[in-house]
Amino acid sequence: MTSQQNRDPFEARTTLETGGGPVVMYRLNKLEEMGLGDVSRMPYSIKVLLESVLRQCDGFTITEDDVRHLAGWQPSTATAFEVPFKPARVLLQDFTGVPAVVDLATLRSAMAKLGEDPRRINPEIPVDLVVDHSVSIDRFGSMLAIAQNAELEFERNRERYELLRWAQKAFDNFRVVPPSTGIVHQVNLEYLASVVQTRSVGGDSVALPDSLVGTDSHTTMINGLGVVGWGVGGIEAEASMLGQPMSMLAPEVVGMRITGELPEGATATDAVLTATQILRSHGVVDKFVEYFGPGVGKLALADRATMANMAPEYGATIGFFPVDDVTLEFLRLTGRDAALVDLVERYCKAQGLFRTDDSPEPIFSETLELDLSTVVPSIAGPKRPQDRVALTDSKKAFWQAVPSGYGEDVTPNPELPDDYLGWLNNGGEPKAEWSQPQRRRRDLYKQHRVPFEIRGEQTSMTHGSV
Repeated sequence: MTSQQNRDPFEARTTLETGGGPVVMYRLNKLEEMGLGDVSRMPYSIKVLLESVLRQCDGFTITEDDVRHLAGWQPSTATAFEVPFKPARVLLQDFTGVPAVVDLATLRSAMAKLGEDPRRINPEIPVDLVVDHSVSIDRFGSMLAIAQNAELEFERNRERYELLRWAQKAFDNFRVVPPSTGIVHQVNLEYLASVVQTRSVGGDSVALPDSLVGTDSHTTMINGLGVVGWGVGGIEAEASMLGQPMSMLAPEVVGMRITGELPEGATATDAVLTATQILRSHGVVDKFVEYFGPGVGKLALADRATMANMAPEYGATIGFFPVDDVTLEFLRLTGRDAALVDLVERYCKAQGLFRTDDSPEPIFSETLELDLSTVVPSIAGPKRPQDRVALTDSKKAFWQAVPSGYGEDVTPNPELPDDYLGWLNNGGEPKAEWSQPQRRRRDLYKQHRVPFEIRGEQTSMTHGSV
């Protein structure tokens, strides 16, 4: 460990007692005590970036000016300077991860040709590769299906899996999660993510917020657990693996205040479609979105992960939920060690990274509102999954989405069609704009009815039946 890596120019290094023993931490409030910024009122996601540059300030890849600039983050100064971000770990899936492993192997080969020790080439930070994108389903509906599918999977991907097994043994800081275990985001959420890591540095156990970049756009699902992370390309992931900081403009942070509770019948999918509609309308591309407010504590971790997972659909870099009691409870439910849960709670509270309903609201670049009590059952579509249609408007949206010229045009009947009368009889409101064009389309679709038998009865379906 070099002297540069052990530098502490802001004298922020201190010791925190935990149930698992003392750990070293770099306290953020030291920067506020020095008058460098209003750190206590920063968005939680910016605090995670700030801790990263503070702890890893080496005077070379990350300078003291980098720390000062980010410590002074304000809505007015966002995007005015760059942040050299080094995540705590890298997450790969097999389609993009295998080429990264090949690149590391090539570097080792080059070292050997130069007469140097190839074992010096290793990821500098922990890397996890989850094999999930190779999965295909050949057998189903049987207790033996998973074993049979796994056997076929190993047959088809033998060369790739042999490479990964070699890499897991050959490289330090590299783990592989085998196939038939789960999808990368589920494995990350339920197993790999620690929320707070510890790392041995110079003989000390140093605590730091878990953070990552991943080679999948929906890496943001982990934001629901209070972990800052987002999807990147293979080249950026490899650079991070080898210890190079990722240079990014200091982000604007859009706060979305959550109030109320989801009504009965509404799901997390309905909430995320509503939030996505609001955020896309506002415009959050290349920005951080951070959820706050009294309604956050009423969202289960699975619901938070669903909302965070849609960050690519609403265009944000991340959709972040700070650590709170719901986070701790999820860690317990998924079998995390009691010492880790204790560390997460103590560290996050000491660093000002723990959210409670009484916490002062951070200062955001912009603030939006979402009242969960107004969320109604919705469907996605019709053209893109992030478009929301209230379930009560689905019939109208269907007729608007399907081209009026589909198939053969026919002359409208002078009377309202039967299904329109059924709509009225079931409490639907008559709409002036649904008059002639809709009747014409419905008459048209009756020409395309498909007969079939179900449970011994003859019936038929046409467009719009479901």
